[in-house]
Amino acid sequence: MSFEYDTARFAEVGGLRNLKRWLGDREQVFLAGKAEDLPKGVMLVGVQGGGKSLAAKAIAGLWGLPLLRLDFACLYNKFFGETERNLREALQLAEQMAPCVLWMDEIEKGLASGDQDGGVSQRVLGTLLTWMAERQAPVFMVATANAIERLPPELVRKGRFDELFFVDLPDAEVRAEIFRIHLQRREQEPGLFDLAQLAAVSEGFAGAEIEQAVVSALYAAQARQQAVDQALLVQMIQGSSPLSVVMAEDLAQLRAWADGRTVSAD
Repeated sequence: MSFEYDTARFAEVGGLRNLKRWLGDREQVFLAGKAEDLPKGVMLVGVQGGGKSLAAKAIAGLWGLPLLRLDFACLYNKFFGETERNLREALQLAEQMAPCVLWMDEIEKGLASGDQDGGVSQRVLGTLLTWMAERQAPVFMVATANAIERLPPELVRKGRFDELFFVDLPDAEVRAEIFRIHLQRREQEPGLFDLAQLAAVSEGFAGAEIEQAVVSALYAAQARQQAVDQALLVQMIQGSSPLSVVMAEDLAQLRAWADGRTVSAD
């Protein structure tokens, strides 16, 4: 378990309008901590680099709560029973920090279905499900996953989480907003750029890939001893192949699974 100091402001996340609205409706109820049915948490499923992890950080920033990150890889121990004990201690710590946001990043890596580990993952799953059902402390759980098909069905069924959101690739309007955010963050004046054109040439790019294009343009400008301009940024975008192209088949499969099973985050 680690304490995350960098809880991004939700204004720094482009798009995710449905998720923001959903959280806004429940903020006062959760912070009051007196309702019988407190919000339990959400699972964010989607493409890599789409902003799931940033959204998890931003939820804590939006609600003004501490953010705890649970790394399943650090929980596992070769001795029998120690892994489950580590998880119980981590969850107890989260309850002591309540009210707080508990972020479980890439949860499928710790709870993937299978019997190749001597049953450890099943015991860990049982420990987690018991805590999710019985906890009384206001701990809002945010789980992010890239490979939803690897998760056990008993974790993703209705009732475990309040909602299952799908984070897809940003549309043109959101891509323009993401460019504005990252240019401004790096002391570049967004008004000097044609954000609509940048959004058009970056079709299929995830938020992380847009950020990397901006960073690459800054490096190239420094090497050439010039300022970052529109042409240079377009060149960096066109010289990169987004994940939606490299892994087009996997993305299509993920979208097909999400259709009808999840709520769009945007």
